[in-house]
Amino acid sequence: MLNTLDRLIHGFDGFLRTVARVKYEARSPTPTKSALNCTLTEDEIKLSSGLMRVNHAGEVCAQGLYKGQALFASNEVTEQALAKAAQEELDHLAWCRERLDELGAKPSILDPLWYTASFALGAGAALISDKVSLGFVHATEENVERHLREHLKRLPDNDHASRQILNQMLADEIHHGQIALENGGEELPQPIRRLMWESARLMTITAKHI
Repeated sequence: MLNTLDRLIHGFDGFLRTVARVKYEARSPTPTKSALNCTLTEDEIKLSSGLMRVNHAGEVCAQGLYKGQALFASNEVTEQALAKAAQEELDHLAWCRERLDELGAKPSILDPLWYTASFALGAGAALISDKVSLGFVHATEENVERHLREHLKRLPDNDHASRQILNQMLADEIHHGQIALENGGEELPQPIRRLMWESARLMTITAKHI
């Protein structure tokens, strides 16, 4: 098992790898390969860019959250499940970054803040208990599901590439939430889930513009 110093070193390594402006190579092919290539207006590009910047920031948060939870999990099975989920989320991070590049947009400059805050939340939840940690995953994925459904409604009709990315992400996030419960997670109280949703909304508003 890793000691505290080892865990912090691993956490800092994850921070550097996630927030560095280096493109990840996705293990799974991007969902946009079969997307129709339609021209977007300037207003549509601006809208899509803002939405995909938020989604990219959300994936940065996911990396921080899962890595914090995995590093401080008390059960090896839970640790491996969380580490696997974090690895799967790297595909989402790569897809969102690639789409931002295609739209001529940049990621949020606050990505280091998003990662650090999420890592702290994940580590804190894990230090309480694995059940709470996995319940936190489930509640987070519920929020992400709601958020992705809203973005799918707001995307320009012609932005088929972004739509296909978000649809695949939606299916994956629902699966991750279900797996968290199946592995022993307990549903968090409604007030805590509400607070998580409001915090996520604040991040969404900020990341869209900065």
